Amino acid sequence: MSRFLEDFAKYIKENDGRVFSIAEIAGDKAPAKVEIKENNACQNIYSVSKVYTVTAIGILCDRGLLHTDDTVTDILGDECPEGYDPYWDSTTIDMLMRHRIGFPGGFDIDVNDASKYDFDYLKEIMCKQWVCPPDTKRRYEDAGYYVLSRIVNKVAGKSLFAFCWETIFQPLGFREAAWSCCPKGHAIGGTGLYIRVEDMIKIGAVYLNNGMYLGKRIVSENWVRKVLERQYELSPNGIRDAYNKGGMNGQNLLVIPCENRVVGWQGYDIHPGGPDLTRFAAEYH
Repeated sequence: MSRFLEDFAKYIKENDGRVFSIAEIAGDKAPAKVEIKENNACQNIYSVSKVYTVTAIGILCDRGLLHTDDTVTDILGDECPEGYDPYWDSTTIDMLMRHRIGFPGGFDIDVNDASKYDFDYLKEIMCKQWVCPPDTKRRYEDAGYYVLSRIVNKVAGKSLFAFCWETIFQPLGFREAAWSCCPKGHAIGGTGLYIRVEDMIKIGAVYLNNGMYLGKRIVSENWVRKVLERQYELSPNGIRDAYNKGGMNGQNLLVIPCENRVVGWQGYDIHPGGPDLTRFAAEYH
């Protein structure tokens, strides 16, 4: 165990961090993990799932099968439901990944009763009336990421989950994974990915190392630059040169380039006055 992991684990325990487990990739070393509290091997990483969806889109762009300026309706074509809001015609993949759409909200399987949704989630999303035109303001939600899941399926000819197994999970040496799906079997895209913490952090190492992981190219350097410049989910947090993506209930993927380190943790709660785990990990050296 590294000194960092030892000190981080101690800090969490002493400050009621409410974390299941933590993991680190330092340099080109294999992932190392510390279990803080007894837990199931795989946990829901909630919105950290979006980083994997973004990466799947990047792989399709690298293959010349997609472009971030492509529009939703041009790609999905006859899969678009009758009566969809016309703003979707001018909504691009880039806007979906930057949360620059005027979807009114209400699509969140982690919070809402999904049994009340239409059986066709694409219809549930696309037929709602928008509250503002596309690219007007940032409105964070999961609906756009379900649409991205459907786009991957349309272009790749297989589900987002199957495509990720082929292009990301298997090359990165994942042991197991599961992804919450809609009634038609499409991965939700923006949440619901269940993986081990030591596997979760590997995608951070890909972005830290310009698209590579242990000699394997996952995405191009160009895609890595685009993700970090446009902040497709991975965003600077104002601490040194670190950037991260968090998820509900205390999940976090943190990349610290100046330390050549990726850190991740899976939590079970966030409480007022709790310790600032991101700051501790990002400032540690």
